[in-house]
Amino acid sequence: MPQETNKLISNVRRPGLATGFAVLGVFGSALLFNHQSLHAASNSHSPAPLTIAAPVDLSTPYTKIAKQVGPAVVNINTEILPHHKDQTATREGGSGDQQNGEPGPNSSMQDFFNRFFGGIIPHIPGISPQQQEERALGSGFLVDPSGYIVTNDHVIDKADRIYVKLTTDPPNDQGHRATVVGVDKDTDLAVIKIDAGQSLPTVKLGNSDSAQVGDSVEAIGSPFDLSQTVTAGIVSAKNRNIEGGVGGQFKHYIQTDAAINPGNSGGPLLNMDGQVIGVNTALITQTNGYMGIGFAIPSNTVVNVYNQLIGPAHKVVRGSIGIRFQPNISSAVAKVYDAGTGVLISSVVPGKAAANAGLKANDVIVSINGKPIKNGDDLVDNISARRPGSTVTIGYLRNGKTMTTTCTIDDRTDTVDAAGAQSHENAPGTPQANPGKAKLGVTVLDLPDNAPSGMHGVMVQSVVPGSFADELNPPVGQGVVIEAINRKPIQNKAQFDAIVSALKSGQDVVLQVAYPNGGGQTTLTGGVLP
Repeated sequence: MPQETNKLISNVRRPGLATGFAVLGVFGSALLFNHQSLHAASNSHSPAPLTIAAPVDLSTPYTKIAKQVGPAVVNINTEILPHHKDQTATREGGSGDQQNGEPGPNSSMQDFFNRFFGGIIPHIPGISPQQQEERALGSGFLVDPSGYIVTNDHVIDKADRIYVKLTTDPPNDQGHRATVVGVDKDTDLAVIKIDAGQSLPTVKLGNSDSAQVGDSVEAIGSPFDLSQTVTAGIVSAKNRNIEGGVGGQFKHYIQTDAAINPGNSGGPLLNMDGQVIGVNTALITQTNGYMGIGFAIPSNTVVNVYNQLIGPAHKVVRGSIGIRFQPNISSAVAKVYDAGTGVLISSVVPGKAAANAGLKANDVIVSINGKPIKNGDDLVDNISARRPGSTVTIGYLRNGKTMTTTCTIDDRTDTVDAAGAQSHENAPGTPQANPGKAKLGVTVLDLPDNAPSGMHGVMVQSVVPGSFADELNPPVGQGVVIEAINRKPIQNKAQFDAIVSALKSGQDVVLQVAYPNGGGQTTLTGGVLP
């Protein structure tokens, strides 16, 4: 055996290793003998007992923050009673009607599990889902010693009972009953209150605008009902909009890779000074758990919403001018409508601020009180922060000409209600045959006699796959009404054919289209004609 070992070592040409292995081989039996002797000797006396080492302070900034902030982070549990599922819990300062057309009676837990578990709702054997007492869980944090707590609206939505458990409460204690001070569904934030009979620890609010991508952060919450769970990561991105459209107008999230799981909702995201810079709200996942992408509502948004919710009205009031606009437009649209910067109006709500100020569809808003407006986010942030009844000077472009108008701000809630009531009930009738295909790859017809009042243009009967119209973004589909081409209004098919026949290859072509049941909203879509 020693000879074989020496042969292997010599083949790799490492001087000195062969001698060493040879010695090990020669004395192998001696080592075995010594091991047996030691084993025998070890049985002659008892082993020494282990001792606990002296404490060593290995504290990090995360440790200090957890100790400092942890007592102000709470666990929230809610209940929806079976016989109250069609009713809404009494809310302090609220109207008592929080359903707002949301889904049916199971929506609270359904929304929760849709958000985190793909719509799977736990079932208790032997009890029908309609008979079960629904429960949800989440987190929150104290911002006032008298018991005011910030959390997510989806944590407490439609709850009959809300329980808040403090770190000082006994393990088996359900916690303190809470009342809802106010909610803001636009930002998914809520303020609740408990009466603990004592002054409570609170968090410090930071300035979320000062957070930078790459900053270290810490999250504290109750994932899967495991209270006081601490995770750490960095700020991965800022100003994330993960919903799009109107639903995401006021939700510009901080993205983080600090672990956020079901139950973390409503808990704080903290900077390294122990200040709250966000409220953990959502995550993107394909596994029903943490995948490194979580989202928090910025603390500056929280401060603004909180201050309004604790006011006499217990609601958030936002300004509006009553317009719809396209958040993204093609380069062709920007060229034709001089909308390289600014906001291109799709439609105005009749009788509301923009309409009263003389603004029209296809106008481009470029400034508010002299401050440039670059995009839709700029416009929404500027107008929503203003009080209803206040006035602004709006700078806009119409047919390439710079104009201004004075506009009185409306209440956004009233404007949204008016816009919803504007939708038409009558759809155009069945289209009739069209003799040929138009240059854009669409077959169009005159509007039927029962078309909604005020609608003009031609209706698309069919679209050629792969054609100019089919490949636009957004594409033009069957049933869409084309109202104008390159700013030229269309009243009938004859006008449509005349305008289209004059278009040339390589030209920027923009279509103004509307949907029969779209409430009067128009969309601009365009590109370069092949």
